[in-house]
Amino acid sequence: MQEHPNDPLYGKTLQKVLEYLVERYGWEELGRRITINCFIKDPSITSSLTFLRKTPWARSKVERLYLETRVD
Repeated sequence: MQEHPNDPLYGKTLQKVLEYLVERYGWEELGRRITINCFIKDPSITSSLTFLRKTPWARSKVERLYLETRVD
């Protein structure tokens, strides 16, 4: 597998991306920005990671929001 150091998601785990977004927005705002139940109803990092790992469209939305808001 070829590495892509210019990829802004390179080296970022889904957990770190999600933790960043929760810290920045909180669960309530995150649920407004990305309308998925794991952010709205009884949210947690663990349950959200489980859902996002099984649901490519939702993971894509989370990664897109991260790329739009991150500060490196």
